[in-house]
Amino acid sequence: MITALWNYKNFIIGLVKKDFKTKYLNSVLGSLWTIIHPLTFIIIYTVIFANVMSAKLPGINDVFAYSIYLCAGLLTWNFFAETCQRMVSVFLDNRNILTKVNFPKITLPVYIVVTTTMNFLIIFCIFLLFLIISNQFPYETILYIIPLLIVQIILSASFGFILGILNVFFRDIGHFLSLGLQFWFWLTPIVYVKDILPDWTYSILNYNIMFPIINGYQNILLYNKIPDFNSILVVFIISVILMLIGFYIYKKLLSEMVDEL
Repeated sequence: MITALWNYKNFIIGLVKKDFKTKYLNSVLGSLWTIIHPLTFIIIYTVIFANVMSAKLPGINDVFAYSIYLCAGLLTWNFFAETCQRMVSVFLDNRNILTKVNFPKITLPVYIVVTTTMNFLIIFCIFLLFLIISNQFPYETILYIIPLLIVQIILSASFGFILGILNVFFRDIGHFLSLGLQFWFWLTPIVYVKDILPDWTYSILNYNIMFPIINGYQNILLYNKIPDFNSILVVFIISVILMLIGFYIYKKLLSEMVDEL
């Protein structure tokens, strides 16, 4: 499978380029929107919450604290949600080439992951630039972002991969995913801090596999603290298991998938 992906690397790169070009087709500013959208996102949240609403975190007087906390969580969540939502329909959206062209079908979910990762890195780098300008950059702990990002990519890819395969046979999965992501978002401390939750909910958070990742980003970017890598390791193991399950289902149902399309 890895050999097939390597042999079709130019095909994957072509799909990624096409995705970016199609996204801003016929627009005057073209690819500049890749920067304008995330820049606007960050400006809106920092200005509104820091200056208009004067939102603050408990125990922190910094004017940008809540904005950093919120953006760290939202950017991470949006990457996960975008990857899952695009991968759940990747086989259905490309049914024409899947049924007519002979190529490794695994390249389609891979190109989605590459695309969403690039989108995340663009907006995340802009956010880091804001942290530098506002003198909030976590110089001491920033490199701990790397293992977090790796786990985040594997988790998003494996979760979306499984749902994408199953969605070929059970078309309601895509609709359930949209609803599930909304509940999941509000069950994760992103717009609120976990300290406001009742004590009994802390044990529930242990089963939220997105919480250690988002909390890790918030610890690094806001508190300049090293993430809890014990919980991150658990998420990594779960992600790898999900990926292996995804590959097993993919190999088992590949021929049936094409027929079902």
